[in-house]
Amino acid sequence: MYNILVVDDEARIRELITKYAVFEGHNVTEAPDGMEAVLLCRRQQFDIIIMDIMMPELDGFSACREIRKISQTPIIMLSARGEEYDKINGFELGIDDYVVKPFSPKELMLRIEAVMKRVRSSPSDTGRPNNEVIEFDGGGLKADITARLVFVDGERVEMSPKEYDLFFYMLRNKNIALSREKLLSEVWGYDFYGDARTLDTHIKLLRKSLGQYSKYIVTLRGVGYRFEA
Repeated sequence: MYNILVVDDEARIRELITKYAVFEGHNVTEAPDGMEAVLLCRRQQFDIIIMDIMMPELDGFSACREIRKISQTPIIMLSARGEEYDKINGFELGIDDYVVKPFSPKELMLRIEAVMKRVRSSPSDTGRPNNEVIEFDGGGLKADITARLVFVDGERVEMSPKEYDLFFYMLRNKNIALSREKLLSEVWGYDFYGDARTLDTHIKLLRKSLGQYSKYIVTLRGVGYRFEA
């Protein structure tokens, strides 16, 4: 059972999500806009947040930015547009998943389970030795996996949680061809239940973060990607 915060200016959308979430045994709190969502997050803890982008008072992106200052609660964003810009902007803010309207409530419930399973299991760094540091180009690119830190030419690079997970998984499997299905399953924690474009968007963000060292991420047409070093 999860404590879910549903944020959407459309009452019928909130009611629909609440109906299915309560049926699944979850507790739901509703907010009509981003401003109310931020205030609620300052007063209480939630297990996961479902938030629309286009809202009055404070839009979803701005609300997410404010919430991230005080909490790392998983966030699934809702959007009626589905534009790549929305996804990139959201993922840069650290959201965990993205659902385009109109959506299936059943699918949304499965997305919630997938995100929570990944967050609670946190498989990325378990069972690994201390001080797991990987370097390339004489230290120009340095990844401290244990501390979840990445440095490019001596400067620390800030990434979203999913970028770290994706990058570290590729590092641990360097020179191995990784299919899109494999990456989604291992990094996102579900068997290709989402959209492959989610992976491609994160690869684009990761390449941007790595700068000149993005050359190590090789696209395998029709297959996926490989970290080649």
